[in-house]
Amino acid sequence: MTQHFPTLPEQVPARGSAFSKQLFKKLFLAQGWSFEGNFPNLPKAVAIISPHTSNIDAWHGFTALLGLGIQITIFGKHTLFETPLKPLLEWIGVIPVDRGNAQGLTKQISDIIQAKDKIWIGMAPEGTRKQAEKIKSGFYYIAYEAQIPIVMFSFDYEHKIIHCLGVFQPTGNYEQDLEQILQLYEGKFSPKNPDWLAKPLQKRWKKR
Repeated sequence: MTQHFPTLPEQVPARGSAFSKQLFKKLFLAQGWSFEGNFPNLPKAVAIISPHTSNIDAWHGFTALLGLGIQITIFGKHTLFETPLKPLLEWIGVIPVDRGNAQGLTKQISDIIQAKDKIWIGMAPEGTRKQAEKIKSGFYYIAYEAQIPIVMFSFDYEHKIIHCLGVFQPTGNYEQDLEQILQLYEGKFSPKNPDWLAKPLQKRWKKR
C-alpha cells in the first residue's frame, strides 16, 4: 500500500519545527498508517474526528497532528488552569472556559474564535470512547454561532487510514445537517472497538 501524508496548507494555523514534524510524520507512517483526502486551506474551522472507541485513537490522532504541524485548539475547564497542569495545558493549546452554562459556553467559544485570525477547534462528537447513544451537538452549534465550517476526519482501523472527508457549512438545521454529515462518513471509517461504536454510527458502518 502506498502511504500518503499531506503538507499543511498555508492558511491553516501551524505549530512545531521542521524536525518535530518530520519526527512525528515518521512515527505515524512507521505504524503502517496513511492519511487520505484533500486537506482544506482554511484559517478557521471546527475539526471533528470519529469514531472514538479507544484510548489509542488519541495516539494516532496526535502523531498525525504533530506530523502535519497543525495547531489544534481544545477547550477545557477553567479550574484546570488553577492546578500544576497549567503549563502543559497551555503548551498543548487548551484554552480555559467556564462550562457552568451550556448556552453561555457556545458564546464564549464563538467570541474567542472571532478574536483570532487563525484557529482550528478540535472536538470528538461522541464525547466519550464508550458507546454513545447520540452525537453531541456542541461542535455543530459552535461552528454555526461562529460562522465557520466543519472539517470532518475519520479513523479507519481496518485499512489504517485517517480520512479527511471534506468541509461542511452548517445551515442552522441541526438534524438535517447531521444526517448529511453522517452520510459522508459511510464507507470511510471502521472502529478500533466495534462494541463501543456510537449508535448513530453503527448503521453507517459498512462491515466487510
